Amino acid sequence: MLEIINLLSFTDRAMSLNKQINEDLKNALKQNDTIRLSCLRMLKTAIKNMQVEKRRDLKEDEIQAVISTMIRKGREAAEEFRKGGREELARKEDQEIAIYYTYMPKQLTEEEIEKTLSEIISEISAKGLKDLGKVMGEAMARMTGKAQGKEISRIAKKILTVDK
Repeated sequence: MLEIINLLSFTDRAMSLNKQINEDLKNALKQNDTIRLSCLRMLKTAIKNMQVEKRRDLKEDEIQAVISTMIRKGREAAEEFRKGGREELARKEDQEIAIYYTYMPKQLTEEEIEKTLSEIISEISAKGLKDLGKVMGEAMARMTGKAQGKEISRIAKKILTVDK
């Protein structure tokens, strides 16, 4: 019985995130907030594409994975725009990233990531960079949605090379 209740509350949270995005989309439309409107439309499209691909409604963690992908793509685009001297487009990407982050759980700080990675390294007795795959597998399971994979990987490499 408890499992059913937990499953129902999980489904409600996922639906509430989707509902929140829909409500924010309506509000952006009413307030004529073009950046937020554009951003949320792209997000809704990405979520819908994933639903079609999986042929079912998405769970909250899957919606957060879609959002995380949008954040990663936005960061990459902003970086490329800056390299190309297009600061105004980079700022637009940064604004979109900020909007996406409002739908994510609180992001871990670098210190929190280091602490979690140190615990994982101790638990699996990782000795160096050769164990990076094992560390990353466990780290992503624990920190998905709370930190970007690229950041986790960078910190894990730093810790594993120092621990040699």
